[in-house]
Amino acid sequence: MEPASVVYFVDDDPGMRAAIQRLLTLSKVAVEVYASGAEFLDAARFDRPGCIVLDVSMPQMSGLEVQAALKQRDVALPVVFLTGSSDIPIAVTAMREGAIDFIEKPFQNEDFVARIRAAIARHLRVRHADSERAAVRSHIDKLTPREHQIMELVVTGKTSKEIARAIGSSHRTVEIHRARLMEKMGAKTLAELVRLRMQVVDGASEDTT
Repeated sequence: MEPASVVYFVDDDPGMRAAIQRLLTLSKVAVEVYASGAEFLDAARFDRPGCIVLDVSMPQMSGLEVQAALKQRDVALPVVFLTGSSDIPIAVTAMREGAIDFIEKPFQNEDFVARIRAAIARHLRVRHADSERAAVRSHIDKLTPREHQIMELVVTGKTSKEIARAIGSSHRTVEIHRARLMEKMGAKTLAELVRLRMQVVDGASEDTT
C-alpha cells in the first residue's frame, strides 16, 4: 500500500511556517514544517510520496544548498521553491538544477495549494511508473536466456517461423518458449508484451538522461 503523501515545508520564518501549516492542514494536505535546511535534512524521512517546499533565502543553509544536498542523497521528491521578487534569478538556477516549480511571494492561497497538489500528483505518477518498471524487470529476470532471446525477436515483429530460422530451432520449440515467456511476463497479447518491454527500455533511457 502506498504511504500517505506529505509536504515538507522548510522556512526560517516562524510566521510563514505557521501560515503554511494551517493552510495545508485546512486543505487536507499532510505537512511537516522545518525551521532550517539542516533540521530538515537531519529529521525528515524521504521514503514517502509528496514534495519539498524550500524558501530560497535562509541563513546558514540556503534553499539551493539544501537542494544540492538532496541531490547528493538521491532524494527523488520534487522540489518547489518559495521566492521573493528579488530571488527570481536564483529560482531559475534552481529549476535548471531540477526543481519543478517556484512560487513567488506574496501568493494566492488557492494557487499555492493547487501547485502543491500538482507537484504531489506528479511524484505519485513517477513512483507508480517506477514500481511498474521494477515489476517488469523482475519478470524479465525470470526468463531463461533462450526465452529472453525469443522475446527480443518477438517484440521486433518477427513471427515464430522467422524466429525459428534465425535461432536454428523448430517452429514448435519456439512456440513453446513463446508461450512460457508470455506467461512469465504476465502478458496476454503481443501488444501487451511489447508495451511491457518498451516500458523497461523507456525507463532506462530516462535514467541516463
